[in-house]
Amino acid sequence: PRMVVSAIVRLARFARSSPLLSRDATSVAMGAVHARGFRSSAPARVIYEDITQTVGRTPVVKINRLSPPGREIYAKCEFFNPLSSVKDRLALAIIEHAERTGALKPGQTVVEATSGNTGISMAMMCAQRGYPCVIVMAETFSVERRKVMRMLGAKVVLTPAGARGSGMVKKAIELAGHHGWFLARQFENEANRAFHANTTGPEILSDFAGKRLDYWVTGYGTGGTFAGAGAMLKAARPDLKVILSEPTNAALVSSGADQARMPDGSPADTHPAFTPHPIQGWTPDFIPMNLQAGLEAQTHDGIVAVSGEEAISMSQRMSREEGIFTGISGGASMAACVKAAEQAPPGSVLLTMLPDTAERYLSTPLFADIAADMNEEEVAVSHSTPNFWLGQ
Repeated sequence: PRMVVSAIVRLARFARSSPLLSRDATSVAMGAVHARGFRSSAPARVIYEDITQTVGRTPVVKINRLSPPGREIYAKCEFFNPLSSVKDRLALAIIEHAERTGALKPGQTVVEATSGNTGISMAMMCAQRGYPCVIVMAETFSVERRKVMRMLGAKVVLTPAGARGSGMVKKAIELAGHHGWFLARQFENEANRAFHANTTGPEILSDFAGKRLDYWVTGYGTGGTFAGAGAMLKAARPDLKVILSEPTNAALVSSGADQARMPDGSPADTHPAFTPHPIQGWTPDFIPMNLQAGLEAQTHDGIVAVSGEEAISMSQRMSREEGIFTGISGGASMAACVKAAEQAPPGSVLLTMLPDTAERYLSTPLFADIAADMNEEEVAVSHSTPNFWLGQ
C-alpha cells in the first residue's frame, strides 16, 4: 500500500541522518537483507542455532475486555522472549556490539547493575557465549530474580536498599574498574536504543502495516525502548502519538528537574523527584542517558502517571480477564494505556508494551493476596465428592 511505501521512505531518510542507528540499520531501511534488520513479529525459522536467535519478534495481542468503549488496545508481549522479558533484546545488543568492537574480550567477566530482568538476560547471554557474569542488584528487588540469575551461572552481589538504583550502578562501576571487567552500562550504552530501533520499532511497523495505530504507550526503565523504537515509529508515522508513563510518586520526567551526572553519563545521585515505588524496573531513581536521548529528541507527546496500586490491580486484572500473565510493570503500562485511551478520540487504536512475566514477582505485593492453601470455597469443592480429601 502507498502508506507503507511512504513509511519505508521516511525510515530510510531517518536511518541515514540519525546517529542512533548503525550502518546496518541504514542498509535495512534501504531494503538490504540483514540478520537483525527490519522485520515482522513472525518467526524467521523453525529451528535455531542457539537461544540468542530467538530474541525478539514478539507477538502483538488485542485486549478484548479492558479497552474503553470505542477504542482498541493492543499489547506487545515481550515476555515471549526466551528469558521472559524485553531485556533480552538489550542484553543481546550490548554483548554483540561489544564483541564486534572488541570491547569485550574472550573469557572476560561481564558486570552489570540491574533491578533483575537485565541481569537475567545478561546471565543467559553470558552462559550461551561462555563469559563469566557478575550482577549487582539492590537488596529490595525480588528474591526469585536472584535465584534465576544464579541458576544461569551468574554471581549476584547485593547492595543496601538505602543506596537505591544509583548505588548499585556505582558499585558495578567500582567492580569493573578494580577487576578489569567489561561493564555493560545498560543505562548509557547506545547499543541499547539502537537495537530497539533496529528490531522493536520495525516489528511494530510491520505488524501494523496497512492498519491504524494512533498511540504508542510505554514506560521507560533504561529508556532504550522509548528512545530507539519511539524514534523509528515517529520517523515512519509522524502523526503517531507517543505517550510516556511513569510512577505517580516517582515522576522524574514530569518534574522537569535535571539529573546530576558523572562525566561518563552515569547518575551522580538520586533524582530529586524520586521516591520508592513497587513497579520494579519501570523507573529507576535517576534519568538514564538513553532516556535523556529520547527526551532531547522530543520523541514523546505526553506523559501519563500511574500509581503502584493501579499497576498491581491492572496486572491482576490482565491475568483474570484477559489470560495475560504480566508483571507489575506490564500492569503499569496497561493502566497508562487505558488512561490514554479514555482521553483519546473515539475509534483510536493504541499499543502498549508488556515488559515481563508475572512469575518475576511471586515474592512481591503482586501476589500478597494470592494464597498457597485452599480457601473455604475450594475446600467446599473438594468435599462435594466423598474421596481424597486432605487429612482423610
